[in-house]
Amino acid sequence: MSETTNPLGAYLRARRELVTPEQAGIPEVGVRRVPGLRREEVAMLAGISADYYLRLERGRNRHPSMQVLESIARVLHLDEDHFAHLLTLVAEVSRQRRRRPRKETPPPGVLKLVDSLIQPAFIEDRYFDILASNSLARALSPGLAVGGNQLRDLFLNPAEQALHPEWESVTECFVANLRQAVGNDVGDPRFIELTGELSLASPRFRQLWARHEVRGQRGTPIRMNHPQLGELTLNRERLGIGGTDALMLVVYHPDAGSSDADKLALLASADLPTSNAQRAGRARSQF
Repeated sequence: MSETTNPLGAYLRARRELVTPEQAGIPEVGVRRVPGLRREEVAMLAGISADYYLRLERGRNRHPSMQVLESIARVLHLDEDHFAHLLTLVAEVSRQRRRRPRKETPPPGVLKLVDSLIQPAFIEDRYFDILASNSLARALSPGLAVGGNQLRDLFLNPAEQALHPEWESVTECFVANLRQAVGNDVGDPRFIELTGELSLASPRFRQLWARHEVRGQRGTPIRMNHPQLGELTLNRERLGIGGTDALMLVVYHPDAGSSDADKLALLASADLPTSNAQRAGRARSQF
């Protein structure tokens, strides 16, 4: 079964392969032909039968008890984010959830907010598509223009890669967050299209995707190497719009009084603002 038809099995297998026998307290004897732990070793350490665990990985049993899940999570060293993701994979998926998701549209009030902010700001959906951005965000990175996709740029655009001196850790974070955002909705056509494109075009993405890491993006400093400003560090904050995680408002802001604040002010003074409302008006005038 593929990840699309058996996401639970794919997840368990990937996480099992990342746990070494030493981490699990199993002495290594002879040559091991598989990475990480064997199925029967996971079953033994979790206190369940090898046949039961095999049925879980093969998608023949999709309703394990919470006690079983907690035992497996302990053996596989799953942290809080990874365990939460495991629970989404065993939950019942309604037929509505499998339908093509409707295209999310940012509320007009939030679009005005983005334009009014004096810091780089933009709105992204769960696939990291850019749905709106202010002029300073686009000056910081052309990849933040409406219609762009941050994942595609990070893995396939050399200019965007050069913007991130810590590119490897940034890509790890984005891929792990995509896993969390999509959850068990692996049949989503947009999700399949994006991950398929990146898997074919980027060895780095394939490597990270196969690990099944799950991590929420939280407020964190991010380093950039801007072609005009040089190196600067900005704080990256993500705020849910409308009480859900379907749309996120992302704001980059410097520490007050820092050289990074001076550099950002310099970028803002050289930038000619065009609001989201103005761009929407121009688009309407073309019809």
